[in-house]
Amino acid sequence: MAKILVTMPDEFLHKIDGVATNEQRSRSELIREALRTYMNRMNMKSPQKAESDAKTLENLIG
Repeated sequence: MAKILVTMPDEFLHKIDGVATNEQRSRSELIREALRTYMNRMNMKSPQKAESDAKTLENLIG
């Protein structure tokens, strides 16, 4: 699995960490799910493409 560097304001990161803690998940897991959701929403016009992209992402991240 690849690691990436993402820059964001400290305040936003604290909010992300709060949600992750409340849901007993890691920061990375929460961000991956957010990206999956975003990709699915962006591909709503093409359900087949959305499904394909989601499967590709799932295969990449396990």
